[in-house]
Amino acid sequence: MTDTLVFPAEALVAAVTAVVRAAGSSEREAAQVAANLVEANLRGHDSHGVGMVPRYIDAVLEGGLKLDAHVAVRADSGALLTLDGCQGYGQVIGAEAMALGIERAKAHGVCVVGLAHSHHLGRIGHWAEQCIDAGLVSIHFVNVLSRPIVAPFGGRDARIGTNPFCVGIPRPGKEPIVLDFATSKIAQGKTRVAFNKGVELEPGTIIDDHGEPTTNPRYTVIEPIGALLPFGEHKGSGLALICELLGGALAGGATAGPVTDGRRRVLNSMFSIIVDAGKLGTAANLAQEMESFVAWSTASPPAPGVERVLTPGEPERAMRAARLVAGVPVDAVTWGEIVAAGGKVGLPAGEIEAMVRRR
Repeated sequence: MTDTLVFPAEALVAAVTAVVRAAGSSEREAAQVAANLVEANLRGHDSHGVGMVPRYIDAVLEGGLKLDAHVAVRADSGALLTLDGCQGYGQVIGAEAMALGIERAKAHGVCVVGLAHSHHLGRIGHWAEQCIDAGLVSIHFVNVLSRPIVAPFGGRDARIGTNPFCVGIPRPGKEPIVLDFATSKIAQGKTRVAFNKGVELEPGTIIDDHGEPTTNPRYTVIEPIGALLPFGEHKGSGLALICELLGGALAGGATAGPVTDGRRRVLNSMFSIIVDAGKLGTAANLAQEMESFVAWSTASPPAPGVERVLTPGEPERAMRAARLVAGVPVDAVTWGEIVAAGGKVGLPAGEIEAMVRRR
């Protein structure tokens, strides 16, 4: 296994900000991208954290990621917004799109947002949490335009993306419900993390380039490429299809297909429904019934090896609290890739290393 380095979160933010800034982003954009990526690491989603930096830098250099871009409004009918991310950093585009959607949902009770052509939106739960902070319920369907990496149920090669689905529900006076998952068995970034760490994947997670089962993560990282499998067999595959059609086509973007140019960009489109339960007239009912059901479901006797039944979002919050104290682990291979990405944009390795204080 690869060695693991541990960094204080604030030091990691500083280092990533410097790399993104060196690639040409404004200070504000670089800081926003870095904070979002490190937040993903803090919550235990290393697949969507700082390990994405090398791919982002390559996308900038290839021209597939546009610097300091902002959301453009393509259609506006009040409670319906069609937006274009203009291939800008998803950490900026996602925040701007949700801010617009939140404003309209508060005014009209609901806003349906179609966001097309954003670069990688990162951890989709972040956008649900932005809506939660405004007291709103949100549902998000996302598709992924990159090299296909997930096989449809019953298929032997990759045809679709990891296509996330996410729901956020605020709980007055308590921690919210945040359901956020890829429709593949695991996120693609988790296979990259496993590959860099030198560990195998769980059986039944991926297939090789011949469509045969394997536990070697290389088959989703380097050629020849195999495929991830959908979660829940036909159910996950079906939900991935819905994310492709709603998150991609209905939102105004494109749907997946063959990619042969080898470019490092990752484009997302997202279809979001943002609801003000107060204006719907069901806020009190939602709060009461939610607490009743959560209490009922989490009171189930825990299975062997399980401490207690959790609600969606709890593991991430616990991980965040722990990593804020203990630091953020980054495997040595991934850290080397980040330092090398800095070198591509003229930031010396010594400067990056000086920004972090290893534990």
